[in-house]
Parts: sequence; C-alpha cells; structure tokens
Amino acid sequence: MSLVNFNKTVIKNLFSKPATRKYPFEPKVYPERTRGHVVNDMDVCVLCGLCSIKCPTHAITVDKAAKTWSIRPMSCIQCRSCVDNCPKKCLSMDTQFTEPGSEKLTKTFPQSEKAIAAQEALMKAAKERAAAAAAAKAAQAGNAANANPVANAAPAAQAPAQPAAEKKDE
Repeated sequence: MSLVNFNKTVIKNLFSKPATRKYPFEPKVYPERTRGHVVNDMDVCVLCGLCSIKCPTHAITVDKAAKTWSIRPMSCIQCRSCVDNCPKKCLSMDTQFTEPGSEKLTKTFPQSEKAIAAQEALMKAAKERAAAAAAAKAAQAGNAANANPVANAAPAAQAPAQPAAEKKDE
C-alpha cells in the first residue's frame, strides 16, 4: 500500500511546478504583502518618537535635538509595529529586502528643511493662539468686574444697614 502512495507522490512531483523559484534565473519579484524594510518620509515626520517606543528590538532612534531619525536595519525584525503606530503615517514597509553586508550599519535621516519650517510655523501659530486666548480671558474677567459695579457695591452698602436694623429691634 505504501508503494502505491509513494508512486502517486513521485508522479505528482514530476508533472507539477516546483514550489521554489530558480533564484539566479527568475527576476526578483516579491509578493505584494512582503515585508522588506522600513521607509520613512522625512517631509511628513514630526519626530514624535512613537516608532522608537513601540519597536520591540529598539532598532529605531529618534533624536529631537539633532532632528534626526535613525534605524539599524540588521536589528529590525520587520514586525511592522512602528508603521502601525505612526500618527502621521510617514512610515511604510517596502517590499525590497535590506541588502546584506559585512558590518552592521545605522542609517540616519535628517529632517528636511521644509518639515522644520512647517513645524516652526505650527509652533508660532499655537503660541499666538494661546496668547490670544489668555488676552481674551483676561479681558472677559475685566469686563465682568466692570459690568456689575452696582452688584459689587450693593453688599457693602447693605452691610452697615443690617446692624442698625438689629439695634432697633432690641
């Protein structure tokens, strides 16, 4: 019985397409969902550091002072955790694998001048909005005090009158 099963397997393998591809002869075409390496669009990146926090191997480093984003490709396990947690969606997974090398490299990408200027403009606008809100709040508090001068003076005027009324009752 086992000889019959063996013959079926041999015949099937003779006439079917191989499960693997011939490496040097077929082009490098990776399937659509292949996880290769992490790509960062530095024009969109705000250097928040969430990718660095979520990376289980700590392959990503974000330096806000130097405005750089770094990755150690040989430490990355292509888990896609950084891509899924990026709030600006500037990280993506490329289908091409990292090229092998004889030494471990750290790829560092500086933030673009365009992104730095955009962030500075956003910070300036936020400071202006905060200053305007504080001025409006102070003006509103000042208007509330000035709008009711009778209400503020009335308790002071009534306070001396009440003890005088009490003395008459005695």
